[in-house]
Amino acid sequence: MSLPLHFLRPAAQGFTVGLLLAMAGCGVSSTPESASVSPPAQGALKTEALVHSEAIMADATMAKRSVRAAPMAGYAPMPESAPAGYRDEQREQYQALADNPIHSVTESPVSTFSADVDTGGYANVRRLLNQGRLPPEGAVRLEEMVNYFPYDYALPTDGSPFGVTTELAPSPWNPHTRLLRIGIKASDRAVAELAPANLVFLVDVSGSMDRREGLQLVKSTLKLLVDQLREQDRVSLVVYAGDSRVVLEPTSGREKAKIRTAIDQLTAGGSTAGASGIELAYQMAQQAFIPKGINRILLATDGDFNVGISDFDNLKQMAVDKRKTGVSLTTLGFGVDNYNEHLMEQLADAGDGNYAYIDNLREARKVLVDQLGSTLAVVAKNVKLQVEFNPAQVSEYRLLGYENRALKREDFSNDKVDAGEIGAGHTVTALYEIVPKGEKGWLEPLRYGKSAVDVSVNTDELAMLRVRYQLPEGGNSRLIERPIVSGSETKASDDLRFAAAVAAFSQQLKDGRYTGNFSLKDTEALARGARGDDRFGLRAEFVQLVELAQSLRTSTASNQQSNDQRIE
Repeated sequence: MSLPLHFLRPAAQGFTVGLLLAMAGCGVSSTPESASVSPPAQGALKTEALVHSEAIMADATMAKRSVRAAPMAGYAPMPESAPAGYRDEQREQYQALADNPIHSVTESPVSTFSADVDTGGYANVRRLLNQGRLPPEGAVRLEEMVNYFPYDYALPTDGSPFGVTTELAPSPWNPHTRLLRIGIKASDRAVAELAPANLVFLVDVSGSMDRREGLQLVKSTLKLLVDQLREQDRVSLVVYAGDSRVVLEPTSGREKAKIRTAIDQLTAGGSTAGASGIELAYQMAQQAFIPKGINRILLATDGDFNVGISDFDNLKQMAVDKRKTGVSLTTLGFGVDNYNEHLMEQLADAGDGNYAYIDNLREARKVLVDQLGSTLAVVAKNVKLQVEFNPAQVSEYRLLGYENRALKREDFSNDKVDAGEIGAGHTVTALYEIVPKGEKGWLEPLRYGKSAVDVSVNTDELAMLRVRYQLPEGGNSRLIERPIVSGSETKASDDLRFAAAVAAFSQQLKDGRYTGNFSLKDTEALARGARGDDRFGLRAEFVQLVELAQSLRTSTASNQQSNDQRIE
């Protein structure tokens, strides 16, 4: 299938050169053991960038070479030597969600959902692909894939905590549809501008974390955050295995050596009493509570709770109850094989926090250094989006992703209904695929449905976008309304074309029912031509992942064909 010309653009430079420059600009340390976040000396930039470039290329190469031996499903086999506390039946757990349905505008003109700034789904999918495995469908959450990347959205200019951007352009995979992009951008804050922070590091030190991707990576990750602490910040350290205990009482951020020493002394072993650890962490957060400050627990675990309260609903309810005290919960996912992503993502949602998966130290730096303001500081809470489509202009639509963020229409104006939080510097992207009036859609026309539409009002409006939010301190919600006019369709920007590529890839990793003949090769070409100013090399890395998925798909099909021939 060929791409629409307005979606294709020649790449400005080769991947290797772009990645070297991007990694040099990041100043990321090349050794996982290093906790320093200071920029390297000028002469070291090229060397460090080269190390990172070679590491990424090597990961992809090894993954491609191991394709034939890789499992076809998204789950790892039971390791030959499992650590104490590891349970074979646990494996990796994901929430299976059906795609959002197609709606007829005449029957259901309003779409409502909660904002989501989680990005853990993308990092986890990246980890699986780099291991030579296609991810299970439950691991692919389209909105977390799209929201992983930064986009150039307008900043607020009217006193609101965030700006709102919309864009409309033809869909790259369906000539009869259009993509409507909605973007939200909050103003960023430097670390020095953040309110004093009361942070509780809650670390899983059970046997399942006794691996390089587990506790060792957790310790390196937390040290990156320690270097960002200020004198007015406080840190506590709580651990749990068979039971839970306090390793470090609330300590000023100026005592960095003391905090690092406490982190270095952590060792893993035993079962996993996660619920008791969470309860103790909330107690420590209340003990050092800072009024009008940042009060947050950072839970680092693989989510394999097997002692005490392990019922999913009870754990979520605990987080819901505790958030009312002013303490939020952020989850940082680690580990492989027995990783419980379902628990991690839902706990963060219930605890008014965000969820990230840490698959390497570069991701740890992105979440806890480069994006520390957005990770910790909330600028708006209970953020809800609602789009009302004009039946005179749009016949059908579907929301791409946000399946577990759907809200009822009446929830939009109900301040008691919880929704997502937006941190300083956060961007939120939502994509709708719409069918303009008169174009061929997905649904067959109704014989006895509405045969006419009142077009006497607002004929130039495609839709009305509404955003409702509360300030961090609470109070009545506030409303932003913005009409989207039908004549706003333009040539797609780099940002929209790249977001479309990520959305296409997410759908192709599942069943691809709506992307038709648009192939992974088409997705690769679309993303490659829309990299734009890829400062940190994230978009170039995505292109690599698409290439890797193509190799895995080809190998899987070849293996299946060989198996079928042997059976015959």
